Amino acid sequence: MRVIFFGTPQFAIPTLESLLNHPDFEVIAAVTQPDKPRGRGNQLTPSPVKKVALAHQIPVWQPKRIKKDPETLTNLRQASADAFVVAAYGQILSPEILAMPRLGCINVHGSILPKYRGAAPIQWSLYHGDTETGITTMLMDEGMDTGAMLLKAYTPVGLLDNAYQIAEILARQGADLLIETLLKLDRGEIQPVPQDPSEATYAPLIKKSDYVIDWTRPAIAIHNQIRGFYPNCVTSFREQPLKVIATAPLGEDYRSQLPPDLQKLQQQWDALSSVTGSPGEIVSIVKNLGPIVQTGDGLLLLREVQLAGKPPRSGWDFVNGTRLTVGEVLVS
Repeated sequence: MRVIFFGTPQFAIPTLESLLNHPDFEVIAAVTQPDKPRGRGNQLTPSPVKKVALAHQIPVWQPKRIKKDPETLTNLRQASADAFVVAAYGQILSPEILAMPRLGCINVHGSILPKYRGAAPIQWSLYHGDTETGITTMLMDEGMDTGAMLLKAYTPVGLLDNAYQIAEILARQGADLLIETLLKLDRGEIQPVPQDPSEATYAPLIKKSDYVIDWTRPAIAIHNQIRGFYPNCVTSFREQPLKVIATAPLGEDYRSQLPPDLQKLQQQWDALSSVTGSPGEIVSIVKNLGPIVQTGDGLLLLREVQLAGKPPRSGWDFVNGTRLTVGEVLVS
């Protein structure tokens, strides 16, 4: 089966590699976003998909606007591909492109559709505290993730899982599901299922303001924000920005879900549950673990943070390195 692959970030790599390594598929080209300036020197850097494609001597096309790029459109039209596979490409495909391949354009989407249509499904799923997510393969149409669904695969989400960890799991899951989808679609063994628009939710691009921590919100909501938008959520500490990278909500509702290294907090729960403070205030410091912050509802343990210009450090190292004291306040 002749396939053209559309993708850009690391999330797309397992799917591309599965196609490259499978005897039933020939990846005849890869379409990815143009190289972008990165790092301190602003050097042009190829996307992860481009790097893998070039390593396998696959032609790479990088149109700025694929719908209006004559050369790329001609290449796609002349390729006689059986399928276009799309995994986190980053551009909308026109009706003309969607109609080109024999089997259509198959998208690997990081949610259980019709929930979380859009650019950041994994991040928003964690932000909303979902305990299960997954992958949907679908036939693309002109809408934003509105096409008929093909196959689904599910995965559980743990209390302390973050978006990076879940993305790694879903990327591998998506690679396997895509292979199964293409083979079954080619054999006529899949009946596409239309999405129910009334059940649709959306996962828009994440804005800079979404990263700012509001300590008046409940502990579980802040925790879900931090792990969903990992590792970019920020607060202010001693008038300097402080990234909060990993947390754990404390309370009876979460005790059974905490890992062994946090089980020691159970022994202190009676004392901790009686502690109160204003939102953002450090109300306790647990030896070898880190500071505990009062929120608008409940307590939050800071497990990993990062001061501006410094590497990430554990909550306990943060306490020691800054001589943190109970009563200090983190500011939104």
